[in-house]
Amino acid sequence: MVKAYIPKSSSDDLSRIGVALPTLLLGSFDKLIAQKGYVNRSEAFRDLIRDTLIKHSAANPNVEVVGTVMLVYDHHVRHLNDRLVGMQHNHFSQIISTLHVHLDRDSCLEVVLLLGKQVDVQRIAESLIATKGVRHGHLSLTTALAT
Repeated sequence: MVKAYIPKSSSDDLSRIGVALPTLLLGSFDKLIAQKGYVNRSEAFRDLIRDTLIKHSAANPNVEVVGTVMLVYDHHVRHLNDRLVGMQHNHFSQIISTLHVHLDRDSCLEVVLLLGKQVDVQRIAESLIATKGVRHGHLSLTTALAT
């Protein structure tokens, strides 16, 4: 299995760069990072770069990823729970955890954590999301980031 590799760096090993941005763009960025609680631009830029590297790495079908699948469904739909649980049992080696939450009288939220090759995680997530009776589903992928 191919693992994503992003080299580690210590806080003592910093490189300084200059970036030219339009004033309005920088102003909008400063407002956004202040709302998110960043204390400086550098940390916000580092997070944007890490996010881009993770997305790029997670696009490789052979890289090992962790996937979070979020499903919202009506638990009154006949046999839906059984179908979802059955699918999860069929992929027990990739599913590392699940969380089930009752949102209201009719709606449930199921969060499924998957670990494996991106292509396998994507396929399993898509089959869960496409299950008849699931109202909404979403897959989020990440990799082990070494920085």
